[in-house]
Amino acid sequence: MKRVVSKSLNKRGQVWIETVIYTSIALLMIGFVLTYAKPEIEKLQDKAVLEQSLEMFKIIDNTISEIKNIAGNKREVEVGIKKGSLKIDGENDKIIFEMETIYEYSQPGENIIDIIGERIITNTEKTGELNKVSFTINYLAENINITYQEKDEFKTLSKAPAPYNLLISNNGKSDGNALIDISLKGVN
Repeated sequence: MKRVVSKSLNKRGQVWIETVIYTSIALLMIGFVLTYAKPEIEKLQDKAVLEQSLEMFKIIDNTISEIKNIAGNKREVEVGIKKGSLKIDGENDKIIFEMETIYEYSQPGENIIDIIGERIITNTEKTGELNKVSFTINYLAENINITYQEKDEFKTLSKAPAPYNLLISNNGKSDGNALIDISLKGVN
């Protein structure tokens, strides 16, 4: 009678040991997959954010191009920044979008000029393990004076849960340059 009980207990103990071993192996495999898959998923997400940001950047540039010839012309543009920052550089008449990412958007250290408009300069700089990707448009060469809330100052718009409402307006000309003002709608 003892032998029957002993065999039954051994089988139960063996089942528990096998369960623990299989669970441990499964968790170990999941850990390995996540170790290698997570950076690739982040790269794909960052690539998508960069492409959306480039489209947003092109919308701002197209709006400026539309209104630059007619004084008093105004347009409202909704800008969503999920990651990175949009910089309005009134001092140097530039608009810049920057984002740090593990994704290498272009060849590091080389400026790439947008083929379509030949105005957007894309640059990727290696900073440690991350890359700093920037899109830049220099309006100085196009006789456009960019201002932020009618002042030649530098303004950074960072990521936000809600989109920014930019009011882009042509305030006439000064010294042969179109005065394009960018301001946040509802902010004085």
